[in-house]
Amino acid sequence: MTVFYLKALGAIFLSLTVFMTLAWAVERRTGNSGWANTIWTYAVGLTGAWSAMFPADGVTFTHRQWLVAILVALWSLRLGGHIAERSAETVKDPWYAALAAQWGKDTPRLMFKRLQQQGVVSVPLVYAVFIAAHNPAPGLRAQDYIGALILLVAIIGETVADGQLKAFLRDPANKDKVCDRGLWKYSRHPNYFFEWVGWFAYPVIAISSGYWWGWLTLLAPLIMYVVLIHVSGVPPHEKRMLQSIGDAFSAYQARTSRFFPLPPSAKGTP
Repeated sequence: MTVFYLKALGAIFLSLTVFMTLAWAVERRTGNSGWANTIWTYAVGLTGAWSAMFPADGVTFTHRQWLVAILVALWSLRLGGHIAERSAETVKDPWYAALAAQWGKDTPRLMFKRLQQQGVVSVPLVYAVFIAAHNPAPGLRAQDYIGALILLVAIIGETVADGQLKAFLRDPANKDKVCDRGLWKYSRHPNYFFEWVGWFAYPVIAISSGYWWGWLTLLAPLIMYVVLIHVSGVPPHEKRMLQSIGDAFSAYQARTSRFFPLPPSAKGTP
């Protein structure tokens, strides 16, 4: 069993390495770093779905494997399509563009390194999918359905948040204003919040008595939280917004929770 799980880990690592090399090549070819994020999303989804269906010692596919494969595929198709649409409308991802400005002539080499690092950080995410799918508990249990519900709610929440922001930005009357409507009234990053919530689906499905591998899936929401809150999610976005609309965004920060949806505050930053 341990050998099987280690082989799967190696295969996931290799797959993500290849995909992120492709992402680098596309970014170099098009000059649009947004496509790198699109490829990353599809890479995690495709590798996750494939790893979920990875057969163990000739055992036929289980209902849980099919369930988990479908869940990660749905997540990937929804988010990947959203990022692809956004990438087609802009020249570069602002975060990567800022990095490229810092790197100068070393951009090709450092971009390759950064994308490979992104692939490595994604290994625990995909491995959580694999572990959840291969939980040996017989049949589908209530917690499997709860896990599926968590991911579906997260996908719906993130879709609603993205749609509300898109509608706001497309209205010329909102130029230099902050989107504080709908879900954005309660969180400055409701799309990131629901993205994070979705990764709890796999621990819910994976953790069960006697299956110690299941506990490793908790790394997925932990890593996603750190990335979104401290690395490539909230910090660069808020820095960019402060540079572009200044006081309006500062006021929004003061009354609106950074991540977790909460009622607007009348005083201070939540």
